[in-house]
Amino acid sequence: MTLEIALLGARVRYGPLEALHGIDLPVPDGRLTVLLGRNGAGRSTALHALAGATPLAAGRVRWYGGASGGAGAAVDITALGAYARARLGLTLVPAEGAVFPSLTVDDHLSRLSARGRAAALDLFPELGRLLPRSAGTLSGGEQQMLALGAALARPYRLLMLDEPGRGLAPAVLERLHSALASAVASGRTVVLAEQSLPVAATAAVDLVHVLHRGSVVFSGEPGEPGLAGITATAAPSPRSAGSDRGR
Repeated sequence: MTLEIALLGARVRYGPLEALHGIDLPVPDGRLTVLLGRNGAGRSTALHALAGATPLAAGRVRWYGGASGGAGAAVDITALGAYARARLGLTLVPAEGAVFPSLTVDDHLSRLSARGRAAALDLFPELGRLLPRSAGTLSGGEQQMLALGAALARPYRLLMLDEPGRGLAPAVLERLHSALASAVASGRTVVLAEQSLPVAATAAVDLVHVLHRGSVVFSGEPGEPGLAGITATAAPSPRSAGSDRGR
């Protein structure tokens, strides 16, 4: 399996609470990977650790950059912060705080290329009537469309989305899943953190990691036996429920 990025022995602590317990989390190149888990399971923390938004207490982050797998091809980016990783093409859209409240929708989209701006408005035409509005005055779903539209229009190589469907209408969510499937088909890598496997995107999912109480309890394809039972019984850890940013 050719990798894009991987957590190796990753531990994350929030004060005395440990949210990730030395996990290994490979993300294949040019595929759609889903991190599943209930609130407090560690899925959002894992996503933020990959993006450099949350530092590791122990372990490493290795980036393969689409090269052939193998330790020799990897670059250790553990010490790189989120901005440095973003310059490599690693893009994170968090579940909250993904837009600048004081900037207008037009301000956000003006930071894209002309082609990127057009692509964002094509994917989410609802944004067209909101261009003069400041992002802080938008509904949660409108903010989500703005953040997702801007992220998908940039030249990323790894896109990490934390619960991207929150606040989106079913028709809008269908458009998003179609866009993600197209991105993967074009060779890009996408990672989603979700509480349950998104039904509309299941056909495009290549790998599922299920997290439970800060550990990976399943890794495999979505159709493998046992996945349904694991996701049904996995419950959040009392000690980590507040340490995964509520997720």
